Amino acid sequence: MNPLTRLIELTAAEKEQLGAVYTPREIAQQPGTWLRTWNLIKGQLPAIREFLASAGMNNPLAQRPTVYLIGAGTSDYIGHSLHLLLRQQWQCEVVPVSSTNLLTDFSEYLLKDRRYLWISFSRSGDSPEGVAVLERALADHPEIAHLVVSCNAEGRMSQMIRGKANGLGIVLEKETNDQGLAMTSSFTNMVIAGQSLAHAWSADKYELIVDAVCEAGRAFLPVAAELAEKLADRMYPRACFIGSGLQAGTALESSLKLLELTAGKTKTMSQATLALRHGPMAALDKETLFVSFLSTQPSRQRYELDLIREIERKQLVGASLAVLGCGTKRLPQLESTQILAPQGAWPIPDMYRPAVDTLFGQLLGLFFSLKYGLRPDTPSPNAAITRVVQPIRIY
Repeated sequence: MNPLTRLIELTAAEKEQLGAVYTPREIAQQPGTWLRTWNLIKGQLPAIREFLASAGMNNPLAQRPTVYLIGAGTSDYIGHSLHLLLRQQWQCEVVPVSSTNLLTDFSEYLLKDRRYLWISFSRSGDSPEGVAVLERALADHPEIAHLVVSCNAEGRMSQMIRGKANGLGIVLEKETNDQGLAMTSSFTNMVIAGQSLAHAWSADKYELIVDAVCEAGRAFLPVAAELAEKLADRMYPRACFIGSGLQAGTALESSLKLLELTAGKTKTMSQATLALRHGPMAALDKETLFVSFLSTQPSRQRYELDLIREIERKQLVGASLAVLGCGTKRLPQLESTQILAPQGAWPIPDMYRPAVDTLFGQLLGLFFSLKYGLRPDTPSPNAAITRVVQPIRIY
């Protein structure tokens, strides 16, 4: 029995004692929920296509809207895990913009006479920054089209958009509204929802992809859990996550999961792969866990492998891991870097990997948290962070 299953099969009293009532189950359930999220979106495709067309997505290329992918923290990293896919599928400008930046720099993000579609992601729908920027946009810029993706039908953002002519709300299954502090199911299911939106006009193509993603996730969980538990035994005080393309979003989210689930006892950082060489590599040392989300695209992978080999040659880190895409037929030759590759019948293109690859970052956070004696459902002993970010004064 793998370590994740062992946690899930503990008695209710044992889970309560560990503070792990929700988080292990919410991590384990994800591959099963992804297909349900796709089916939910698929059932709404006629309305989604109509809304996207009204927002200008079927216009000539030069007249299509600029799309902002908006969220805070983990919800911001959804945008970083989707933007290149949406850009390619919709053939328009797609930019991840955090609601925290929009709140302070609202006017600077808007250009006169430019058409916009804002897609807001929020687990609770009650993020103070998300609510504030949506409220301001609706009041001051009624021409902006809004699509809200949330896991909570009662959240303020879902309520605010309801009935608006220029708005559409998508609420995922209640099961995706994580009860643990860390966003796990909510993150990956909103990523799947975003991928589904990208294929609003090519559903048959995406159906094959999401089936492969679910299969890879189911196969990946037990092997990733085994490795995550072993790495937790060494209690690395530092960790670095890197990735290229949309795997940079996976690296961001994995870094945050390990940081918040260990209450900062493991200090983490994230970089786009080649950016690591321009200064941040100075932070690597023998107490660092180094995780690279390795591309399956040969032209991109060559650069990534060169960086990993440089780190191996200089003996900079305590442990080096490379997470490779599902269905890879030939593994790269590396000296001391362990390769972790999801198994599946079909290869998954890099643009569709974030939901699967992020499972490893979540599992690292879970098992490191337990090793530190923390409670994964509520890992912040001084309440520095909470499940729903506390309200702030809006100016």
